[in-house]
Amino acid sequence: MENQDFSLVGKLLIAMPDMGDRRFDRSVIYICSHNEDGAMGLIINKPQPKLRFVKLLKQLNIKVEGIIREAKVHYGGPVETVRGFVLHTDDYHTQDGTLDVADNFAMTATIDVLQDIAQGVGPKISLLALGYAGWSAGQLEAEIAQNGWLTCDADQDIVFGKDNDAKWTQALAKLGVSPLLLSATAGHA
Repeated sequence: MENQDFSLVGKLLIAMPDMGDRRFDRSVIYICSHNEDGAMGLIINKPQPKLRFVKLLKQLNIKVEGIIREAKVHYGGPVETVRGFVLHTDDYHTQDGTLDVADNFAMTATIDVLQDIAQGVGPKISLLALGYAGWSAGQLEAEIAQNGWLTCDADQDIVFGKDNDAKWTQALAKLGVSPLLLSATAGHA
């Protein structure tokens, strides 16, 4: 990375139409880590169609106490698709497993957070993702330069919103961009 001050941590990546990788079609990705070694993020708008949170807890032998809200399990990206990550509000921390990402956002990748959610003492708001999106050094910057992604500030309404189908359009709206005006062949100034 040429500019060491440039970081997308805590930002949203918005996939451009026809970016060339169908796995990311209309994806919105929350960036959890970005430095000179690469970047890591979670797709926040692609729920797993057949996997429910309570069923996942049972598969992991985690006892559910009382009534917990049914959370959707998301496809976080194509890397390590069986590894779980919980993106959540910053009101929850574990001793060794929580990464403070940005204002109001944290991520925990240990089973502790799932156990705490099942016990009703986890984060106020969360999103569970299996897998993640990862980029090697300079790869994400190159994809942005080639019009593969737009970026915008993240907010909890989009990241944790219930309407996954609307997140892509909502993220574009933060930039004042209509999906109808997007082109994969935009030029550079």
